[in-house]
Amino acid sequence: MLDIFPQQKKRQMAESTESQTSRSVTLLPATKVGALGRVWRLILPLILLGTGWVAFDYWMQPEVREKRQRDLPQLPKTRVIELTVVDFEPQIETSGVVRAHNQINLTSQVSGRIVATHPQFEDGAYFEEGTVLVELDKADFKTAVASAKSQQAQALALLAQEQTRAKQARLDWEDLGYEEEPSDLVLRVPQLREAEARAEAAAAQLEQAERGLDRCQIRAPFDGRIRQRLVGVSQTIGSGTSLASIFAVDYAEVRLPIEARHMRFLELPEEASDRPLKIILRDALDESNKIEREAWIVRTEGALNEESLDLFAIARIDDPFGRQSGKAPLRIGQPVSAKIPGRPFERVVAIPRKAVRQLSRITVVERESHMINQRTVTPLWENETHLIVSDESLVDGTLLATAYLVYTPDGTPVEILPDPSPEGAPSAATAGNDEKTD
Repeated sequence: MLDIFPQQKKRQMAESTESQTSRSVTLLPATKVGALGRVWRLILPLILLGTGWVAFDYWMQPEVREKRQRDLPQLPKTRVIELTVVDFEPQIETSGVVRAHNQINLTSQVSGRIVATHPQFEDGAYFEEGTVLVELDKADFKTAVASAKSQQAQALALLAQEQTRAKQARLDWEDLGYEEEPSDLVLRVPQLREAEARAEAAAAQLEQAERGLDRCQIRAPFDGRIRQRLVGVSQTIGSGTSLASIFAVDYAEVRLPIEARHMRFLELPEEASDRPLKIILRDALDESNKIEREAWIVRTEGALNEESLDLFAIARIDDPFGRQSGKAPLRIGQPVSAKIPGRPFERVVAIPRKAVRQLSRITVVERESHMINQRTVTPLWENETHLIVSDESLVDGTLLATAYLVYTPDGTPVEILPDPSPEGAPSAATAGNDEKTD
């Protein structure tokens, strides 16, 4: 039998199938969705909590790690320097005042009125040996010379007469035929001696008069400089009057005190034949003046000062005013500082004061293990910055700790910090020389 309604039947079947499918999709998955929702409600907080923890750990871990590191026991830290064995020449610092080696009061040996002075006869002016600095009125002295010459002529004439008479007396005695020697009276010996004495006195008187005339010109006794002028033109002076204070300029001297405890380090000349000791002088008034002058210790005073027990050494400064060398002049009375070289120390090390603790203790760091070892040193010499030490255990390359390691026993390892501005090992050759050691 033919199906006359095929299309309608197909539609009914399709609707029936769709209805069944819709019910299955709607009913059965509802159970599964509810279960998954409950799972997500449980997992989602955990995921959020974990994410938050990861973020917190990411942002906060450096601080936590740093705190943990701080809480952990750490090694003591220090910087080190390498010691170098060298030869060292100590220098003793002292000071003194420049003084003239020959300072005198220029005086007149005769009386008279000043008629002229040299243009350089002024305070601070230089002069040369033999220069006429002051001239007196010569009139009276010229008269005295003329009078002395006249008296001398008379005395010489009288002497000639007596010599002739004495010669004639001997001839007369021989003409009379006497064989014995005539007496002094016969030969006029007394009269002859008197005439000779008068001639000598007249000559001396003339010499004195001429000397007085010459002394009317007061001359410079050496190359020098006038410190203070005391007289002027038209002034009448007497014998022995001071005309000026002058001093020699060929060289100057410095009197340097040396403490008794320093003498063992020095080789000072005692005899004129001993070799002078070279020293360096600097201006003590102006610390910014870096000009140095050479001087030479030529002698000592030979006796200690009763109060200070210092020995004074005398240093000579050639050409102190720079007239020949062109150097800056040194003034008389100017304070100067001096560095005196001492006997060299062989094979010593210079230890910075910052690395020295109480009782002259230092800390040495082993190069391989970085363990410390404390030692006590005895300085040969010390200054404001370094101690000079002779110790066979301190060799080239020895690591010296500069930090103050409190309560750190020997054998403790340390962490060596890098030096932000390494200057190399302090050497004795470059260490300061302001001595402080007994």
